[in-house]
Amino acid sequence: MIALRVLLVDDEPLALRRLATLFEDIDQVEIVGTAATGHEAEAQIAALHPDLVMLDISMPQKSGLRVASDLPVEERPEIVFVTAFEEYAPDAFEVEAADYLLKPVRFDRLRQAVERARRRRAQRDAAERLAAMPQAEAPTREEAIWVQVQSGQVRLPIDQIEWIEAAKDYVLLHTATRSFIHRISMTALEQMLDPQDLMRVHRSTFVRPGLVTGVQRLGKGLIALEVRDGAEVQVGPSYVKSVLARLGL
Repeated sequence: MIALRVLLVDDEPLALRRLATLFEDIDQVEIVGTAATGHEAEAQIAALHPDLVMLDISMPQKSGLRVASDLPVEERPEIVFVTAFEEYAPDAFEVEAADYLLKPVRFDRLRQAVERARRRRAQRDAAERLAAMPQAEAPTREEAIWVQVQSGQVRLPIDQIEWIEAAKDYVLLHTATRSFIHRISMTALEQMLDPQDLMRVHRSTFVRPGLVTGVQRLGKGLIALEVRDGAEVQVGPSYVKSVLARLGL
């Protein structure tokens, strides 16, 4: 497991302390510093070269979004935005953030975000090696979704999507290394997806069955699924029977 050097950035001391406490229960991480303003964050990133920055969005002097967008792409650490405001999500993913967490931060979502950042970092060297190798022929199955990123659009193969959750007028497409935000309705999305690959488990959620690692019984017939990346996904009451059948339970 790759160790991560982490910088915490938030203008609220209580939020910084809460994050630091949550990180104590995550393996192979080291908190190397903290910052309370956008300018302090830039100085600390330049001085400490962290692998991961937990970055608040609304801060004095300079917002977290500005801090992230002003960093040179080739030198940018992994970024996980932390904010109390859901409406910033589209802007956050335009700077290719690894994840976007809402306050108060839940431990399971923090662990998921850290593991996604860890995988992204681990894949950098692999990507460089692949770039130096002859390119393999494209697979015959070309099902993908074109999603918006800061530099334009990228083609996201559907078989890389691990689970999907609705976020108002958008959906968050979670892969092993990052999340993409995409404007589409869940109904339209369902028509694009093969239910054998991504099953609908809630009116606002799809999950890849092969990545379900556990089932929690919540009482009164309700269940939640534990996904490989650490997320816990609620199953809608009308989906419980079909989901359990699909999982062979």
